[in-house]
Amino acid sequence: MESILLLAHTEGDGSVGKAALEALTAALALGDGIAVGLVGAQVQAAAGQAAGAGAARVLAVAGEAFAAPRYATDAAAAEAICRAAGASIVLAPHTSRWARALPGVAYRLGGRLDTHVAGVSNAADAPAVTRWFYRQRMEAVLTREQRPWFLLLDGGCSAAWSGAVAEPKIEFVEVAAPATRTSVTGVQAPKADEQTIRPDAKLLFVAGAGWTKKQADGAVHVPEAQSLILGFLRTSQASLGGSKSLVDLSGEGQAVLPFMTHLNQIGQTGATPRHPKGLSTCCHGEEPHVVGWRFVTERRAVNLDANCGWARGKADVVYVADAFAVMRELNRLVSA
Repeated sequence: MESILLLAHTEGDGSVGKAALEALTAALALGDGIAVGLVGAQVQAAAGQAAGAGAARVLAVAGEAFAAPRYATDAAAAEAICRAAGASIVLAPHTSRWARALPGVAYRLGGRLDTHVAGVSNAADAPAVTRWFYRQRMEAVLTREQRPWFLLLDGGCSAAWSGAVAEPKIEFVEVAAPATRTSVTGVQAPKADEQTIRPDAKLLFVAGAGWTKKQADGAVHVPEAQSLILGFLRTSQASLGGSKSLVDLSGEGQAVLPFMTHLNQIGQTGATPRHPKGLSTCCHGEEPHVVGWRFVTERRAVNLDANCGWARGKADVVYVADAFAVMRELNRLVSA
C-alpha cells in the first residue's frame, strides 16, 4: 500500500494557490488518507483546506525563514517533512520553487523524480503517471519501482479542489533554518496593464508575423497593430502568445511588436498553455504553431488565406477576413 504525501508552499495569507489545489485533486485520486506537507510563513489557512479535503495528516514547517523561495530553506523543509511522513510517493505542483528544490531532496532521500507530469492514476494496483514527450506529440505512461518517487505535476491537468475547510490538527516539524547569503527586500512586478502572460486567463490571444507585414495598401502598420493588440488585451484580460516567426523578427532586423518576447512564444519550441478558448490572428496554423494549442479547448483563427493550416481541421472556426478590421470591430464591441 503506497503512502501519499502532497507538498505545497503557502501564499502570503497562509493559503495555497491554484496549482497546489490542482495537485491536491491529483493526490486524492491516488487514494484516501493522504498526508499534506506545508511550507511557508503561515500555514493555518492552507491546513484548513487540507483538512477539508480529508487529509489524514497535516505536517508543516512554518516561520519567516521559510517564507521566501530559496533552495536551502525549501530543500531543508521538504526533506524534514518527507522523513516525518515516511511517504513512498510525493506529489507537488510544478512551480519554479519546487522545481528548484525537490531534485536535491530526491537525491538526499535516495529517491527518483519525474517532472512535467500530466496525470496520475492507479494502473494494475500500481501508481502510474502520464507524461508528454517531443513537445506534446507523444504520450507515455510511466511507472517506477524506486521509492520515494517524487512527481512534479503540471498546472491545468486537474481540476482545482474546492470544498469547505475544516479544523486542522497540524503536526509542526522542527527544522533549523540553514544559513543563507540572501535576503528578500521586496517584490518588483509590472503593472497589471503591462502584464501580457496570464496563465489563468480564459482566452489565449496569439499574434502571428502577418501583423508586421505589408497590408493591402502596400504599407506596414506596426504602430496600429500594437495599439489594437494591447487594447484588446487590456479590455479582455486575455493572455498573449506569439508564433516563432513573430518573436524571431527582432533578430532579423525587421519591424517588431516591442511588447512581444520569446516568453510569449507558443508552439513546438514554445509553451503549451491550457486556456478554455484561443483566438489566433495572422498565423498560418502550420503544425509547429498548432502544437502549442493542443490543450486549448475551443480554437478560432482569423486569416485572409482560406487555405491556411487552421482551415485544415486544426481550428473549430476560421474567419477568412482581415485581422486589422476584425480587431477594430472586436475592440469596439468589447469596450462597449
